[in-house]
Amino acid sequence: MAKENIDLEQYRDPALAEITLDGKLYGLPGFYDNRVLMINDAAVRSAGLTPDAVDPGDRAALSTVTDQLTRRAGDKLARIGFDPKIPEFLPMWARAGGVEMISADGTKANLDDPELVAGLEYAVGLINAQGGWGSFKAFRDSFDLFGDRNPFASDQLAAFPMEDWYLNVLADVSPDTEITIAPFTDEQGEPVDWVTGSAWAIPAAAKHKDQACTWIRTMTDSATWIAAAEARAEKRKSEGKPFTGVYTGNEKADERIFGEIVQLGDYPVYDKAVKAVLGAQDSAFALPASPARNEFLTAWQDAVNRVLSGQRSPADAMRQAQQEAQTALDDAAK
Repeated sequence: MAKENIDLEQYRDPALAEITLDGKLYGLPGFYDNRVLMINDAAVRSAGLTPDAVDPGDRAALSTVTDQLTRRAGDKLARIGFDPKIPEFLPMWARAGGVEMISADGTKANLDDPELVAGLEYAVGLINAQGGWGSFKAFRDSFDLFGDRNPFASDQLAAFPMEDWYLNVLADVSPDTEITIAPFTDEQGEPVDWVTGSAWAIPAAAKHKDQACTWIRTMTDSATWIAAAEARAEKRKSEGKPFTGVYTGNEKADERIFGEIVQLGDYPVYDKAVKAVLGAQDSAFALPASPARNEFLTAWQDAVNRVLSGQRSPADAMRQAQQEAQTALDDAAK
């Protein structure tokens, strides 16, 4: 940072927090992923509902709406009503229940918190109500997620929380699909935006550290992001498709990208969607960095998978995850 005169003020605070451990910064932010609700308007209308009926902040109502939106063909699932996106999105469900999965200093796990267990039990219940994990996952795995027969265009999915980059996928492969973007909300109706991202870092054994410093400065600089966004916007324009932007860890770049380059006046659905993502950023949080990040992630993801497969109850699975995660954190601190 000193060699390249890098100004840290240009980067988003949650992005920096994710790569800062014990007060030391280990990288610089690249892409930046917000998580929001994506709702298939046609699917919702077919059930006589409006998009605002999909409200994770009201769990009793969401269970009812999920049942209304789910479709079956005989004994097979034909449309997922609501996909809670677990195990991947458990941190979002935890935060919606007021739970910090790990302490701010990255040393103490909090995976057996009763509110987290309750959130997991609820999310698993949504899946079980739609036929159980086996059939649910098999159907979800069949999706053409990146093609023109994607689950929204094919009416295979009514709603789910998802990373913001999927907007660009939909704008490319099925630009006429009507969608609504809304924040994921907690039980008080407040928005919850779990963010993650990529980062550039230099391995300790790297042979060309000076060149790596220059590379990282260039790749994370606002001018580089702006040039990339301009190129992408021009390509989409030539194809007659909307460009929904590039979400980065560089706040200065995003101001220019979404203030000048992203022009969606002719695409009101995507214009509203992008504004919803930008609004969600005000509630962004990242999980604190820890010296045993991979082990911590493995502990809670394995726990959720044990619950989904019926091997363990949510409480038992998260107790085991707590023990595994804390042991890994303690070992890493030695």
